[in-house]
Amino acid sequence: MNRVLPLLPLMMALASCLPADAQTRHNSDAPIDFDAGDIQLDDRAKRVVLSGDVRIRQAELALNAARVTISYTGNVLDGAPQANRLDASGGVTFTRPDQSAQSQYAVYDINRRTVTMIGGVTLRQGGNAIQGGRLTIDLDTGRATIDGSGVGGSSGNVERSGGRVSGSFSVPKRDGE
Repeated sequence: MNRVLPLLPLMMALASCLPADAQTRHNSDAPIDFDAGDIQLDDRAKRVVLSGDVRIRQAELALNAARVTISYTGNVLDGAPQANRLDASGGVTFTRPDQSAQSQYAVYDINRRTVTMIGGVTLRQGGNAIQGGRLTIDLDTGRATIDGSGVGGSSGNVERSGGRVSGSFSVPKRDGE
């Protein structure tokens, strides 16, 4: 809790910069469309591995990465398996109306309706940019939380790095300037 309190003014400033449409609830029931250079289906493990300039779209959300693993349930709806999680790696870009984020890795938990991005995260909106180690976006509320956690070691395990969050906010021009 103590780590969050010093960031509270920064988080409030970021939240006030978010337009109303960026804070609307995402439709996670919308179909997930994809385009990739290669696909591997592992029905026993209930997963699909997409690689090669992967592009994923669900309603107004888009996710681009070098590789994405889609985990799905055994349930089939309208002839398609129901996805419950997407794991992306390699130059991940996540966009939604008026907002974009880049990182090394990302997890979209469809059931929890959250996106977590890890490793060299940058969140941009308009002229504002914030950098940190980990970003979590709640798709129900539109709230984005960034902390200084990072990705460490060659294995890519998540660890608390004691890092910091940094950024810049644009300032509107005053009349007469």
